[in-house]
Amino acid sequence: MEGKEVRQKLKAVVAGGGLGGLAAALRLRAAGWEVTVCDNGPTPGGKMNRWSTRGYVFDTGPTLLTMPHVLGRLFDVLGERIGDYLELEPLDPHAEYIYPDGSRIRVPARAEDWLAAVREIAPADAEGARRLHKLGERIYRLSEGTFFRHHPLLPLEAPEAGSLRHFPLRYAWGNYARTVARFIKDPLLRRIYNRYPTYVGSSPYRCPATLLVIPYIEHTFGAWRVKGGMYRIVEALLKLAKARGVEVMTGAAAAEIEGGAEKVTGVRLEDGRRLESDVVVFNGDSASLEQMLNGKRRFKPESRSLSGVILLAGLRAALSGWNAHTVVFSADYEREFADLFERSVFPEDPTVYVYAPRDEALAPPGGQSVFLMANAPGDGLLAWDEAAAREAARRMLERLRRSGLAVLADSLEVFDVWHPGRFEKRFLAPGGSIYGENSHGWRRAFLRPLNRVRGLRGLYCTGGSYHPGGGVPMVLMSAEITVRLILRDWGGRA
Repeated sequence: MEGKEVRQKLKAVVAGGGLGGLAAALRLRAAGWEVTVCDNGPTPGGKMNRWSTRGYVFDTGPTLLTMPHVLGRLFDVLGERIGDYLELEPLDPHAEYIYPDGSRIRVPARAEDWLAAVREIAPADAEGARRLHKLGERIYRLSEGTFFRHHPLLPLEAPEAGSLRHFPLRYAWGNYARTVARFIKDPLLRRIYNRYPTYVGSSPYRCPATLLVIPYIEHTFGAWRVKGGMYRIVEALLKLAKARGVEVMTGAAAAEIEGGAEKVTGVRLEDGRRLESDVVVFNGDSASLEQMLNGKRRFKPESRSLSGVILLAGLRAALSGWNAHTVVFSADYEREFADLFERSVFPEDPTVYVYAPRDEALAPPGGQSVFLMANAPGDGLLAWDEAAAREAARRMLERLRRSGLAVLADSLEVFDVWHPGRFEKRFLAPGGSIYGENSHGWRRAFLRPLNRVRGLRGLYCTGGSYHPGGGVPMVLMSAEITVRLILRDWGGRA
């Protein structure tokens, strides 16, 4: 169990029912707390959500799972087996990358197979790829007991603090894209490596090389498909919450975190109801927390991570010859990121990610659900309306057409467009930003907002906007860190 039964039932309100909020709620309940989750949306899950119509079912957030053992730790705390709730299948290959000249590279699951593929594609880069993998491994090993368990500004235990002396400073703190270029000369392979920082909504040309931990993690722990879609994870957590007496309220938007100058006392909902508690766990965008506390909403547009334009397409006929996960690259990748982060415009020629799951639970018989996504600015400076969304969709489909890929063909039955304005409204994410702050520079990459608000007893935070960052496993780690802090502050065993 997460901790001992405390002497009396302490109460926690989790404001936000995203993945981090649900994970924190379950861990607190396992420690004997009385827990209520309030979520503004019609369905919990935050950005890990679902949209369906006419028998077509789409995940609207993450489309694959990495580091499944981190999710498994949550089930372990609850005394459950993850396999009793979810069916996970490893992906191999992880993805296929398609280039404007028609070249294709499939990235296999295992590190040794990827390194063998590099030797075949560009023999001169084989040693560089091996060294990048070893650098990612060193960063991961040192982060495992430090960054992934604690915020850097909070005290570490002596063994954990001592391990930081061995951090590979020579390359880890350099620029990501320049570090890749130092080791990889083939332009096609460079493009693949430079794709990974987008997993946390950032530009490879602006973030630190420490993010090379991402390809290491993917090749070491694999990429996994959740049968029935990623929203099955949320459904499993809701089932566990209900069985344990965690109250989950939907359509219950938190309007204000109440309390005095030094301590929180609960949450006031938009409909006027008050939820009293000893502790409030805020599971939302860090830029929105100030508004929750004092009615002010401030954020720096240049600090925001990427948003996206998503096309959800239901086809009468299943696609053939497609990998489940495909990335179709633009002609000029560096210009694309200049459009996104410098000019704050949707790229004229966007890179398009295509997810075409082979899962009978996600489409009518013989049909196919297809998820297409391109990165978009998340700084809120670009006005998004229906005309802007249609133009973005046109550019995405044009990129596919130029690459000889008629994804939607003539069998289109369902089509829906999600854009940054819609993300902002649905998920209360300023600018439509998906990951909160970007990871540009070491400060934003490693000094993300704290999981505990200083000077205000009882207020804690969790989710991709907070330490250690975005992505499914990091959000689950954030919940672990947050609950560990709560139990240390209020009694119980982490």
